[in-house]
Amino acid sequence: MARQLIGYRIREQRRHLGLTQAGVAKQVGISPSYLNLIEANKRAIAGATLRRITEVLKLDPETLTGRSEQRLVDDLRELVVDPMLRDVELDEASVGDLVGRHPGWANALLALWRAYRDQAQIASALSDRLNQDPVLADAVHQMLTHVTAIRSASEILETTDDLEPDHRRRFQAILAGESALLSDTVQSLAAFFDKPQTGSRAITAAEEVDDLIVERGNHFPALEDAADNLAADIHRHGRLLLSALPEYLSRVHGVTIDNRTAGAADSVRFRNLCAYDGETRSLVFLHHASVATRQFQMARLAAELCARDALLGGIEDPCLTSPAARDQAFRALASYMASAVVMPYDRFHADAVEARYDIEVLRQRYGASFEQVGHRLVTLRRPGGEGIPFGFLRSNPAGFTTKRFPLPGLPLPRRGHGCPLWAIYGAFQTPGRVQRQYARFPNNTGYLFVAATVTKQPATFHEPSVPHAVMLACDVIHADRTVYGDGLDLGGAVGSAATPVGPACRLCPRLDCLHRAEERVVADTAG
Repeated sequence: MARQLIGYRIREQRRHLGLTQAGVAKQVGISPSYLNLIEANKRAIAGATLRRITEVLKLDPETLTGRSEQRLVDDLRELVVDPMLRDVELDEASVGDLVGRHPGWANALLALWRAYRDQAQIASALSDRLNQDPVLADAVHQMLTHVTAIRSASEILETTDDLEPDHRRRFQAILAGESALLSDTVQSLAAFFDKPQTGSRAITAAEEVDDLIVERGNHFPALEDAADNLAADIHRHGRLLLSALPEYLSRVHGVTIDNRTAGAADSVRFRNLCAYDGETRSLVFLHHASVATRQFQMARLAAELCARDALLGGIEDPCLTSPAARDQAFRALASYMASAVVMPYDRFHADAVEARYDIEVLRQRYGASFEQVGHRLVTLRRPGGEGIPFGFLRSNPAGFTTKRFPLPGLPLPRRGHGCPLWAIYGAFQTPGRVQRQYARFPNNTGYLFVAATVTKQPATFHEPSVPHAVMLACDVIHADRTVYGDGLDLGGAVGSAATPVGPACRLCPRLDCLHRAEERVVADTAG
């Protein structure tokens, strides 16, 4: 956890400077016993106390809290619950000590685990392919048939000395013919595997993009500046963004915008209900695309066309190690910039504070969706102009995580499922309504969860409506700054409004939980 890293760094820096606990505690204005608890990772630290300690010990607060190290801790906690390690008695509490003391070894361990997981996924995909693909099944059957014929003919030729010349030539012909057929089958099989679509895609590209965004705190100042400049150019073509965007794209970039029914469209080309053709400079929306989707995707295209250099500069990062990761990062940063165009930082931050972070109010004010507003709230991390620190999670109806941005101390799952009691999963039971939840974790930390379902409008009666759920999360100390904290009993160590929850079942120590789906696989932690 984050405080494990903080306590270790405070102790090491104090010792490095040759200071005593009593001396540092006096300068900070706390008791030596309290400082001892902090260094022993038995007390959380934040706010003014944290600032005073960093000043006395000459520590950078960002370095002290260790955002990148915290992400490493969160990832290693997922390693702890890997089924492959079910028989290894691992102490979850020691993860923070490993990262704090030996970050190099921790990174090496995580890299090996990711490589193992990638290869396991590839092997699983290939196994499914071999078991289910009729082309492969037929090819294997043909190979076995040809091999059997070749073996039979070979045995007859080898063991029979008195074969008539005609019979010997016939078996030799069978041998040659079956060998040729076998060769053809093997070549066809090799050609089949050489097709690009048969390759298995590794999962690390998405994780590398995830790491880039988390490492930057989901805030990119250069893109915020570029978005402000782009928004100014767009508004020269109209006061309302929704009407100014088509004019800007047409006049400045020669882009035509069209609509098409789902039945008349090549659905493979359409992502987010739209498709852009760079050769013809045409942006085509499906008819059922919402106003919020149209506005956002036009802003995204404007960002790609106008600020390509800024976007390319944003993906120049060593954590992006493949073309696939860089391409995905480029699209993610273009979406970030589109969000900044639709919801400019200063105005949006002021409106969020004034509306007390009421997502419905902000959604209507900016013509955006619930998810778009949630994304933008997470990016309000400008030094001196920060909003509430929010985490973000999106899940499909199966409970699988499809997008995340964690908070220090709240390691949202990178993949798989979180606690079934979280509001994000309960939101599926009340579609169209915002759910709030005061969640209390086993370590007595509290978080405010705000969740709702989002559903893309179906194109026709026959198209299924598949919802997703999105959730914002913040430390409960910020709850009274939001409309979602109104009426909640936040007083006392454990408020009566708090819902006892946990992390994923494999990590949760609540042994008496009636909703447990899996047994806990990590060793009990010491207090």
